[in-house]
Parts: sequence; structure tokens; C-alpha cells
Amino acid sequence: MRIQKFGGRRRGLALAAGVASTALVLGACADTEDGSGGDGGDVEAFEIDCSAYEEFGDLEGTTVSVYTTIVEPEAETQQASYEPFEECTGVEVEYEASREMEAQLPVRVQAGNPPDIAILPQPGLLNTLVTEYDAVLPAPESVEANVDEFWEPVWKEYGTVDGTFYAAPLGSNVKSFVWYSPSMFADAGYEVPETWDDLLTLTETIAGETEGAAKPWCAGIESGDATGWPATDWIEDMVLRSAGPDVYDQWVNHEIPFDDPAIVESFDMAGEILKNPDYVNGGLGGVDSIATASWTDAGYPILEGNCWMHRAANFYATQWPEGTEVGPEGDVYAFYLPAETTDEKPVLVAGEFIAAFTDRPEVEAFQTYLSSSDWANAKAVATPAGGWVSANLGLDPENLATDFDQLTVETLQDPATVSRFDGSDLMPAAVGTDSFWSGMTEWFASDRSTERVTSDIEQSWP
Repeated sequence: MRIQKFGGRRRGLALAAGVASTALVLGACADTEDGSGGDGGDVEAFEIDCSAYEEFGDLEGTTVSVYTTIVEPEAETQQASYEPFEECTGVEVEYEASREMEAQLPVRVQAGNPPDIAILPQPGLLNTLVTEYDAVLPAPESVEANVDEFWEPVWKEYGTVDGTFYAAPLGSNVKSFVWYSPSMFADAGYEVPETWDDLLTLTETIAGETEGAAKPWCAGIESGDATGWPATDWIEDMVLRSAGPDVYDQWVNHEIPFDDPAIVESFDMAGEILKNPDYVNGGLGGVDSIATASWTDAGYPILEGNCWMHRAANFYATQWPEGTEVGPEGDVYAFYLPAETTDEKPVLVAGEFIAAFTDRPEVEAFQTYLSSSDWANAKAVATPAGGWVSANLGLDPENLATDFDQLTVETLQDPATVSRFDGSDLMPAAVGTDSFWSGMTEWFASDRSTERVTSDIEQSWP
């Protein structure tokens, strides 16, 4: 754990030509015309509408503490995205990052030493902090107004507990992607599938034409103490596609049992690919190797021509070996994991949420900034290497660094998209991060039946 502070406000923020297209209202934050931002984290030449923070009074010399799991190297760009707010208001943001935050935050809350703001990695922790500790303050009106303006209603629901809105969403991830090699597809004459049946047909075609020399799919779910979580994403995506978002909500909330026939059918839908030895696990082994193949490396066989497709989230873009070009004409790229028809677009998502524990004007102002389109665009500009996106509808995709980041945001902002949060993050820990993970691991490692896996998980529900 460490604390990083900015040494006072930074002057000289000017509007760059590339940012002018965001149509953000300019404030009077900059003292000079020329910006002098650095690499890898400075919000070079970016301004926000300072007048939006006048309602909070004179904030010069105040401090807001932030506690988060966002450690280096991502911490650098996260802190850089705060610079326009600091410059505009005079507030100093004190940044504390730790991989142990999820465990330590409740301890600090109980000890009466919470941060001003915590960036929560999933709604489950918010629910715990509200229902068990009564520690999080309801979101102020300025934050709620931003969320109502810039976010789809479902995201607000994830920051709501028992009817009270507490936490605005922040960054977002899209998990419904399939990684592939554009050049391999082009050379073979394959097209990106548009429906689930198209995807199955393509899978069968690849298996037939390669005759085992390369497999259609590669997969891996080994992740240390968290082994199994990538497989839960597969199942969640299948529930969305097979049973639909309403049944998905019932399943996550345990309004139907975990072993409901609709969920068993979704397991079988995933198993049609993942449990078929003709389809997996290219370059890695048989079906059982999925349990032991590292999720960080599981897509690498695509680069070697040993497999053709790998289902993984947008953040897998940062897992490819150094030097791998990610792009429509690069070494690898990704397409949306298709639904059963082109008329629907279910998307599995994840993201962070802003929770406040203290009630001061500077804290409310910073909450307001983080929930705004100003922050989303500042964060995009502060991330020149790419790898970050948000479902904030005020985010201009042109400010994002890569084609893939832009594709991800376009997916989030598509009016046809129906988003649902990662189910295992919403379920009780005894299920979401325990029996669901371990059950999926045994589904592959021991070829445990779907019926037994789903029944065992249902029995574990507290």
C-alpha cells in the first residue's frame, strides 16, 4: 500500500486541437497558452468547465482522500485524470492504492477511519458496506443528475441499494468479445459471424478444414486463488443469449434456483463449444486443460496459428505479448460475441463505482467531477496507450487512444445494447467467488456433469 500526492496544483493546461472536438465548455483554469504535459499519464492540454464547481464554494487548500484497487501502472493515468479538477477548484486529491483494498476497506470503516471516497470494483462490496456497516452516504443531487444525464438507467441501478442511490459508475468493461486474427480469417475466407448459429457454423467449418492441426477455440481459466472466474463469464454470456436478461436478473438475485432448467440449458450452450474435444483447446491440450491453462496466456495460441478464437473481455487487450498489434488489420482484434439474432445485443459488463464516506463540499465536488462527462474525457486523454473505457454517454470515442477502445465504447453506447453486470460479482461471495468458480473448474478438470455442478452451486447459496 502507498499514498501518492500531487505537489500542489499544476498550471499551464491549454486546450489541444485533438480535444477541441469533444465540445466541452472551456473554463478559466489555465494561466498560459501552452501546455506541457508528459507521457503516460499527464492530461496534456485539457480543460473543464470550472463554473460547474462554483456552487461548492471556495475549495482552495482542501484535500480529498481516495482509496482504490487501481495500482500502477494504471494509477498514473487515474491520477492524471484528476488534474483538471485540481487546477479548476484548488482541491488536492490524495491517492491511496492497494490490491488489498476490498479486504481492508471494511476494517477501516469499522475502525472509524474510512477514506473520503472509495472506488469500489463491483456492486457487491457496495451492498456490504451499506447493509452491514451503514457506512456509505447517499449520492448528492449533483451526482445523481450527472448519472441521470450520462448513463443508461441500468448502471444507476447497480449503484443503488434498497431503493437508495449511493454510488455513481466510473470506468466500464465489456466482456462479450471474441479475439481472433484478422489475417487468418482473411486468408481462409472467413467472415466475422453475426449470429450464434453463424458462430457455431464457423466453429464447425474450422474444425473440419483444419482436421485437428488447429482448433477453433482456445480457453484457460487458471487464475491463482481466483481460478474459474473466466468460465463464469462464459456462462453469464450464455444465460443472456439463451434465457434473456429478465431470466438473468432472476438467476443473479436467486429468484430462480441456480440449477433452473434455463441455466442448465445455458451451461449446455457453452459446453457445445468448450466441452467438445474437436473444438478446444488449440495449442494447450484437451478439454481438461482449460482448467489449468492460465487465463492471461490462453489466447496466445492464436498468434501461433494453433487456435482461431478466444472469448475474453476488452481488458484482454493488455494481456497480449509485447509487440502484438491490436487492430482491425493487426495481429489480433475482437468482435462482439453474437446473440441468437441480429435484433438483440446483450452485453456482459463490469465496472467501478464511487462511494463517499464523508460529507464535505470538496468531497461532493469531486464526486460530481468523477460522475461527469468532463472526467470521462479527461481520463481518455490521460490514457495515451489505451486500455480504458467507460459507459458514460458523454465520452467522445474520438478521445480514446485505440480502434479497439473506440469499438468497446461504441458497443456500450449502442442503443441496441442491453447491459447486465457480471453475475458472479453480484451473487453472494459464497457463490460468486467460491462455489461458482470451483464448480466451473471441476466442470473441465473432472468432466463433472452440468447437473451436478449447478446442483452443488445451488446447495451452496446462503
